[in-house]
Parts: sequence; structure tokens; C-alpha cells
Amino acid sequence: MGSVGGEGQDSQSEEIMGNGEVSVVVSDLLSFLNASPTAFHAVDEAKKRLRNAGYEQILEREDWKLEAGKKYFFTRNHSTIVAFAIGKKYAAGNGFHIIGAHTDSPCPKLKPVSKVTKGGYLEVGVQTYGGGLWYTWFDRDLTVAGRVMIREVKGGSVSYSHRLVRIKEPIMRIPTLAIHLDRDVNDGFKVNTQNHLVPVLATAIKAELNKAVAEHCPGESGSRTDKKKSTAKHHSILLQMLADQLGCEPDEICDFELQACDTQPSIAAGALKEFVFSGRLDNLCMSFCSLKALIDTTSSESNLEDETGVQMVALFDHEEVGSDSAQGAGSPVMLDALSRATNSFTSDPKMLKKAIQRSFLVSADMAHALHPNYMEKHEDNHQPKLHGGLIIKHNANQRYATNAVTSFIFREIAAKHSLPVQDFVVRNDVPCGSTIGPILASGVGIRTVDVGAPQLSMHSIREMCAADDVEHSYEHFKAFFQDFSHLDAKITVDV
Repeated sequence: MGSVGGEGQDSQSEEIMGNGEVSVVVSDLLSFLNASPTAFHAVDEAKKRLRNAGYEQILEREDWKLEAGKKYFFTRNHSTIVAFAIGKKYAAGNGFHIIGAHTDSPCPKLKPVSKVTKGGYLEVGVQTYGGGLWYTWFDRDLTVAGRVMIREVKGGSVSYSHRLVRIKEPIMRIPTLAIHLDRDVNDGFKVNTQNHLVPVLATAIKAELNKAVAEHCPGESGSRTDKKKSTAKHHSILLQMLADQLGCEPDEICDFELQACDTQPSIAAGALKEFVFSGRLDNLCMSFCSLKALIDTTSSESNLEDETGVQMVALFDHEEVGSDSAQGAGSPVMLDALSRATNSFTSDPKMLKKAIQRSFLVSADMAHALHPNYMEKHEDNHQPKLHGGLIIKHNANQRYATNAVTSFIFREIAAKHSLPVQDFVVRNDVPCGSTIGPILASGVGIRTVDVGAPQLSMHSIREMCAADDVEHSYEHFKAFFQDFSHLDAKITVDV
């Protein structure tokens, strides 16, 4: 394979593949998911895989000196990543063949002041990120993960570093109220996200006892009490756990962006091992499939020998909240990437506009599969199913960016490789969601098709999709990179 997985991949792959029921691609997806509890971790895992495949990291703060036949990537905010491979026959003004997805998922994120104490409990204040199915976060074994800013003192000089952190064991839980105290709960569980969605970290009495023991015990734990601890904003027990993971002192933690995470690992499941059960399938499944397709189609120099364009994957943060950030799809990050890559080979400003008109974007975001218990939510002619392959999303009001030309291109690639493909249109009496597709199509001016693999339980803490569709998506994306240039040369529209 053209990539390396995250921690524990080898043992997990052996366990899954030992029964001969789950493919290498699905096994690799599970490793990617289990290494990626947050967008920061997903980007970090992507970086490892790209480096292993011979991609060179470049920095947006520095000048770019790019060469045809070479492979590069850059990150922004460590939560968005763009990777691209330049064909050996590339010339300025040639097109970019792009798959775009996103790294973020709905979740509770810790508030700037997370310390909550009430009723004898230590709780963690969180704010809701995105449109989550918040009732699914109750009675789950939770932990925290994200990034931390650390103050470091070396030789009398102070510096600050960005570090990823993840506490693997369950440390929190959001308990439901007993039915005896809410007899009508089964008639409709209505979550007040301010009052009810507050994870329990510990009881106050146990926390005080633990603190007293630490203060009177000799050795390392006792010495830590001499350090200044920032307990005004966050519980000291939480800061200490983070510090233990990071190998620093609690007072060296300057700030953090943390979120609640489920501790249950992603798995292949179902009676026939035909499903993937996991959090964050929306949209790490599409992120993984596009990244793996890029890596595998550029795994050797010969793969780029006859390529005239640039093959690219862009994984953005903040799609779930509208993409309006410096690292979201609504920012200039995509246009910056296309501009700087083009300008590395020419000083003619007209070449960028020419390149954009020759480019194509596949906006890849998970899609709604037909639910057997809610058949009425799909109209009769558009009922995409699990195992049915990638779904092409259509919307006359441009909530998706697909049109007849872009749909044809993606469908024709599927036909050439005998890959299944489906269509989806939301019911007229149901609001339609959106993706990064219309944002990039309108902001950059690039031809776009919106697609996604079918899934159930979207935006739940625990989602599901079909293993077959992971395979179909990977193969379809790989075929796109291999065949787009040849097919596009045969299509005539604006003449």
C-alpha cells in the first residue's frame, strides 16, 4: 500500500484480515479513523501518510519552488491540509484535478472557561459545534482530545509550541435522567444543550480527597503541588491529566482547543461484517478515500510520466459550521494553492484564469442512504442505498454544485471502470443541506460535481456506512485522477 496507518494499524489489520472478511482498504480506513479523534489529528495522520509516500511539506509563509513530477503538501491551522502531485508534462495554464472534503465533525467542544461545579459534581462546560444529534452523546464513555499551546523555557528563553493531545481512557460521561423522574421521556427526548449536555468529570469529594493525598505524598506527585496551577478556568484534575499526557506541568498549558470524543473504536461490524460503525464518518470517510486515492495513483514516478495536470486533494476545516474561517473552504486557501502552484511555472497572470477553466472539483461529502424505518423521507425515484456506490447530489437551487456536464463526467468515469453510481435529490418539502461544493464553485469559478458515499445515522456520535461503498469511493476517486484529463479533452461546451 502507498500509505502508513496510525497507531495500532498492524495489529488491527491482522485481527480484521485474519477472518478474510474485510478488505485492506476498509482496514486502512479503520486505522485512519481510530487515529483521528479531531480535525487536528486527522491532518496529522494525513501528513504521516503523505510523507511516507514521498510528498514534501511546503509552508505558506515561505516562497514555493515547485518542480514538475514532484509531490507536495501544506497545512493551514493544522486542521486543513492540501496535497498535490504535479504531472511531468505539466505546463502553466493546465488544469487542476481536485477532490475536496472536510476534516471536522459535529461535537461538543470545551468552553474557554470549562470549570463547572454543582451538586457535588465536577463537570466540564461544553458548547455545541455543528448540527449534532446531541441525544446520542448521552450515556457514552467520553474523553477529550485536541490541541494545546505549551510554554517552554530553554536556556532562559521562552517559546510556545502547538501540541496534539488525546486522553485515551474514558474520563467523562453525560448521564441521562432516570425514567422514574421523567415519565414522558419516551414521548420525545428534548435536550436543553445548555443545561443537560454537560459531562460529569468527577465528584467533588473524591477530587478533594485525591488532592489531599497528592499533597501529602512524597516524590513526583508531591513536587507538582509547588507549581502554579491555573484552576480559575478549568478543573485542576483535568489540567493535570492533560499535563501528564503532554509531559509538562499544568501551569505550562497556556490555552487549548479540546472537544469531547467517544472512546469506542471504529470497527467493521454487522452479521456479515458488511458495515463500518464509527464516529466522524461524515466526513473522514471521504477524506480518507480521496487521500488514499491520490497517494496510490502517484505512488511511483511513472504514474506522473504522462500527466499534464496537477492532481490535488484539499481537506478543509469548519464545513459543519459554514466554512467561514481562515482555514475553511470559504477562505482563499484553494485559490491561493492554485495561484501559487501556477505562478511557480510562469509570471503571466492570465495563466491562472486559464488553469481554473481547465480544472475540475469533486466535492466529496457523505450522503443520506435510504433508511428502512423512514422510507417516506426519500422520494420514490431517488432512494440511494448502501452498497450502491457514490451518490451524485443534485439541487436546482444550487445547494449542490452539480450540473449536467459535471454529472456526466463523473458518471462516465464510473461506467468505464464498471463502478456503481447513484443519484440523490431531496424531497421538495424537506430543506436541503449543502457542502463545500457551491462555496468553491462560486468563489473560485471551478467546475464542480457534488458526490458522497451513502451512510446512516449522520451526525450521530456513532454513524454507519457500508464497507463496499468505502471500496467503491476509493476506486472511483482513483479512476478520476487517472482518467479525467483524457475524458475532458473530448468534451465541448463553451465554443
